[in-house]
Amino acid sequence: MKLFAARMMAIWVLLVLVVQPVAAQSILRDAETEALLADMSRELILAAGLLPSNVNVVVINDRSINAFVAGTQDVYIHSGLIEAADSVNEVQGVIAHELGHIALGHSITRSESASKAGNITILSLLLGLAAVAAGAGEAGLGIIGAGQQAALGKFLAHTRGEEAGADVAGAKYLSAAGLTGKGSINFFKKLQNLEFRLAIPQEDSYNRSHPLSGERITLLQDIYENDPAYNRPVDPVLEARFQRVKAKLVGYVAEPTQTLRTYPETDQSVPARYARAYAWHKSAYPEKALSEVRSLLAQAPDDPYFLEIYGQILLESGRPKEAIAPLQKAVESTNAQSLIAGVYGHALIATEDPSNLPEAERVLKAAVARDAANPFAWYQLGVVYADRGDTARAALASAERYVLQGNAPLALQSAEQAMTTLPQGSADFIRAQDIAILARDAVERERRRR
Repeated sequence: MKLFAARMMAIWVLLVLVVQPVAAQSILRDAETEALLADMSRELILAAGLLPSNVNVVVINDRSINAFVAGTQDVYIHSGLIEAADSVNEVQGVIAHELGHIALGHSITRSESASKAGNITILSLLLGLAAVAAGAGEAGLGIIGAGQQAALGKFLAHTRGEEAGADVAGAKYLSAAGLTGKGSINFFKKLQNLEFRLAIPQEDSYNRSHPLSGERITLLQDIYENDPAYNRPVDPVLEARFQRVKAKLVGYVAEPTQTLRTYPETDQSVPARYARAYAWHKSAYPEKALSEVRSLLAQAPDDPYFLEIYGQILLESGRPKEAIAPLQKAVESTNAQSLIAGVYGHALIATEDPSNLPEAERVLKAAVARDAANPFAWYQLGVVYADRGDTARAALASAERYVLQGNAPLALQSAEQAMTTLPQGSADFIRAQDIAILARDAVERERRRR
């Protein structure tokens, strides 16, 4: 029975992963990173027959090496994958593969395959229980076990086929975008080395959801080597941007001691100083962090992302007035990028100078108009409204924030509070009403599940 339970659990886990792969995962948002991912994936998205405006490449705060799609046109990449990659081209190979899943409609076919596997599981369970009830206990358990094995095998065979199809599609997109497949092969070799370290059997990929990395390398090697783009060099500007973003990510997610081992003070490259700025800031050494950023700004005084981190460190070190100038410059040079504007608005509010509130409101309203999926900006805008006594719009801003954070009960409470005093029929009232309807439905669905 333990084997039966394990097989049932395996099927259940696979089904859950198909339906909810993004559940309980934390998304990392950063203006520089999002700009880089958009630029490095644009030609691949077009090659896949998709629109760049409809596809987002999203970073998940998870240090395992993974990437996936989840039924939309968004590609999710774990922070650990970016850490593990040595070049921008390696990550482009991963993105191309995931775009293959989207373009080939694998979210739909995988769901159908999971449903069929579930049907096999249920049928074998019913037949097995009938046999047990008739007195054939061992035979009944055998039927159940065989059914679970058949269901799992069928589902895994389907997913392996999808992965191989996405590999070939990804190679096609890289070629169409004029990008070499060397990075893709290099990354699969990294995964193969990981399989070796984990002592994963290399005979075949039966009972695995993905083909073995060696099988994938064999499939792709000839395709890439015969492609005209195979020996084409990687864009050096894009590569430099990637190394900056990778270092920044390590500085943000890794323990400071690890960051300082990876990027020691003897390394005076731009990525190393960038990473250490984050490490020192996380370690509560603001002057060391500011020193690193000042050295970067001395080299590139107008770089908006160096200005952003400089202002952020000043702000979070209790010096909001000093933070305003660099953050304002960063906002202006990025055409009011929403995430940077949110930090600038926060700095204006944190000065506790009432004369700064109109500018904070203007900047924050523009930020959420451009990017409504910015809970931090909604929170700061709510602070501005509350400070001037506009409790209705403060509640509406809170409702917007709670929706983005997936907190339906508080979203409903805030939306209903806003509706009590907002003018009926106004745009804000209608928005609060929409949030209340959606949040109430989510609360009721959750109540029914309990």
